[in-house]
Amino acid sequence: MGKLFRPRPLYGGGGFMGGMGRLLQRLFFIKQRKKPINVEELRIAFRARYHHFKLLLTANNKALEIMAEMEEALRGTRPFGMSFVQGRCTTIFTNVWLIIKHLNELAPGKYEGLYNRFKEIQQDINSLIQQKGSAAEGPLVLPLESIEKEMADQTGSKIANLGEVKNRMHLNVSNGFAVTVRGYERFMEANDLSVEIDRRIQAADLGRPEQLYSLSADIQQLIIRSSLPEDLESAIYAEYQALEEKEGNGVSVAMRSSALGEDLPGISFAGQYRSVLNVRRENIFDAYKEVIAGKYGLPAMTYRLNRGIRDEDAAMCVACMAMVDAASGGVIYSRNPVNISDHAIFINAVWGLPKSVVDGTAASDLFVVSRDEPMKVLRKEILKKEIKYICYPSEGICRTEVTDDESGLPSLGDEQAAELAHLAVQMEEYYGVPQDIEWAITADGSIIVLQCRSLQQRELTNITDVETLPEKEQGSVIIRGGLTASPGTAAGPVTIVKKDVDSLRFPEGGVLVSSQSLPRWATLLNRAAAVVTEQGSVAGHLASVAREFGVPALFGVKGAIDLLKNEEWVTVDADGLRIYKGRIDALLKKQPEMKNLMEGSPVFETLKGAATHIIPLNLLDPSAPEFIPKSCKTLHDITRYCHEKVVEEMFSFGKEHSFPERSSKQLFCKVPMQWWVLNLDDGFQEEVKGRYVRLENIASIPMLALWDGITAVPWEGPPPVDGKGFMSVMFQATTNRALVPGVRSQYANRNYFMISKNYCSLNSRLGFHFSTIETLVSDRSSENYISFQFKGGAADDNRKHKRVLFVKDILEEHGFRVEVKEDNLIARMEGHEKEFIKLSLNILGYLTMHTRQLDMIMSNNASVQYYRSKINKDISGILSSQGKADKNPSLEARS
Repeated sequence: MGKLFRPRPLYGGGGFMGGMGRLLQRLFFIKQRKKPINVEELRIAFRARYHHFKLLLTANNKALEIMAEMEEALRGTRPFGMSFVQGRCTTIFTNVWLIIKHLNELAPGKYEGLYNRFKEIQQDINSLIQQKGSAAEGPLVLPLESIEKEMADQTGSKIANLGEVKNRMHLNVSNGFAVTVRGYERFMEANDLSVEIDRRIQAADLGRPEQLYSLSADIQQLIIRSSLPEDLESAIYAEYQALEEKEGNGVSVAMRSSALGEDLPGISFAGQYRSVLNVRRENIFDAYKEVIAGKYGLPAMTYRLNRGIRDEDAAMCVACMAMVDAASGGVIYSRNPVNISDHAIFINAVWGLPKSVVDGTAASDLFVVSRDEPMKVLRKEILKKEIKYICYPSEGICRTEVTDDESGLPSLGDEQAAELAHLAVQMEEYYGVPQDIEWAITADGSIIVLQCRSLQQRELTNITDVETLPEKEQGSVIIRGGLTASPGTAAGPVTIVKKDVDSLRFPEGGVLVSSQSLPRWATLLNRAAAVVTEQGSVAGHLASVAREFGVPALFGVKGAIDLLKNEEWVTVDADGLRIYKGRIDALLKKQPEMKNLMEGSPVFETLKGAATHIIPLNLLDPSAPEFIPKSCKTLHDITRYCHEKVVEEMFSFGKEHSFPERSSKQLFCKVPMQWWVLNLDDGFQEEVKGRYVRLENIASIPMLALWDGITAVPWEGPPPVDGKGFMSVMFQATTNRALVPGVRSQYANRNYFMISKNYCSLNSRLGFHFSTIETLVSDRSSENYISFQFKGGAADDNRKHKRVLFVKDILEEHGFRVEVKEDNLIARMEGHEKEFIKLSLNILGYLTMHTRQLDMIMSNNASVQYYRSKINKDISGILSSQGKADKNPSLEARS
């Protein structure tokens, strides 16, 4: 450490004049015998080079950030739509093109081949992400008697299943017809809706609830204001007339959604689309548009976003069925939806139409029927049913009160329950999977199948015996009772939701508490830890989607809104029918890991396919013969190649020339590493003529602040590594040739400062660790900023990720805003006064040196605690030694 470090020059012979001539030929396209360019021209040329260099690095950082966002999305932590996929791809196209452009500006004509490789990769990606025009053929409408389950691609699975049940199983299904995919596309084409809707979706930030809410309302109004083309109107009206011949003149109809992809295995769309009931002939066209608009209702858009379903994959067909004036109705589950080992049949029933069962707005009766012959009711829960929905004589439906005499009576007789159970078993045997069936019974006792789909089941987790919990946790129960709508246990802060605007403030990980289990609350399930409602049944749409999303749900909890307080932390045990005060870790430990709902979906697969052309890095060894533009297989390869070459081009300017103010100089210092300094403008105190620059000649405020941190505490050397850590390093070094010293780039072995008086950019590779610091420090607080990126390591991915989290915690304690994506850390700070920024740079300089190789010990808790304590102590000493801690009150925030 005591000797000055003077490495041998990396360049060979050839003489100064030969090198100067070659450079001038390359940069300015003049022959060597022409008059040399003067210093001012060189200064202008260098500023232009620096300008393109800086813009290239900015584009490179943006491209890498987008790649990290894509990797994070593929891990399934957040839902995303096609607008995310297309938007991120467009952004990365733009930035990679800028990288190529600025590299070619630095070295005209030298890297033109990159444009062709970029275009080829871009075409491959566009073939995956660009919306493909539909080639739907066939009639605009189809009568139900001609529809079977194989026609789901024309009518949607809901109508296809009804056609199957009616025409092949010969069960009772209302007469009607379907407006097909072709009819939907005809309507959209006639009004140029697809392009306009796509434009609006692309322009919106779908991750912000308020923007999604506004977008939904705007698109629905756009559809409602559109007109049906004449040929579609004629086709619908002709089928309605045919229906009148079967059902009578002026027959009222139910207009029900039947989108492509609806009711597929694992994707229910339960209650997310729209139905319009009891519609008269003169309003059929308006009702059709209302159902189409429902595709862009907030629940449906949120559901598609969460499940990774592309907008173009959800063409909306519409069923137009003769309306059933039900005496009672409800939902049958041919198996227990929350206990896969329970083979009983579950029937939820109400007076009138089944609407109040599926939307959770009222109490319903429960009948549990045995599967074995003779079928009999094993258990029934008859609740007081205070309301029912019935058809208005003229049009529409109304909610009306149930008379006292009727409210307490069972909505089904035991024989009717057994008949419904037989129906459920028959349909399950036909389809081969458990069934979810919506039904109605007419005044004459006929059972009508309104719709059917596969039942999604979940298994109850092992119910924890309360007596096994610690005594203080046994006494923390706030509420007992209710029913398990979706199994599981979760904890979070209570958020009471009463109206739509409440959903805009719903927090990530909150416990949703509401009076009713309304389908529209399904928009919050991607953010909710659990759901608690005062009303609702297992058969409701919200319960179905909660089970699909794996969100614990406890329904029928009387007094929940009065007993639970906003922002109060609770643990919801849906299996044990209890809500506890606070977080009960003993209950939460049994929870299975949440599944990635988007995995396998069209949007997820589209991003996954695009990412194979973007993210993988194949160019690892800059010294290899195949490190050429033609070998770039991905956009990441192009950025890697360009980054390597831009450093080469930028620093060759100073290396090959010794002009007074713009040469690259090696720092003359007592640190046994290579540090090179490129003076961009006024970063030196005075002109430097030789190869070396001394520290006392550095005028750059930010570089000196970083250097104070770099040299403040001598590095103790690599931390002691256990066997696992050592083997992890050896494995990484043998499987990733980029980590082998023999194949590293000559530029990767150095550390580069580019400076002016107020600006500094440090690109550093210390061992296997990469960091970049860019900062501006001046007397104007509004201009001051620091940007820090940190990546790499020799250990496995898990240790590297833990190490960046370790660094993240330290930086956040000292006022940085930090993002972590995989093993890449990005930290920023801006707007602080000069002295505060300088002290922050001291910290970054220290961390650049002292977090090296800590990834290797990240699985050893004792070692982690030791280094965390040491780093905290060292940083406190650095801040104190600068003599600023008592002069700058804002520094109190650091401690």
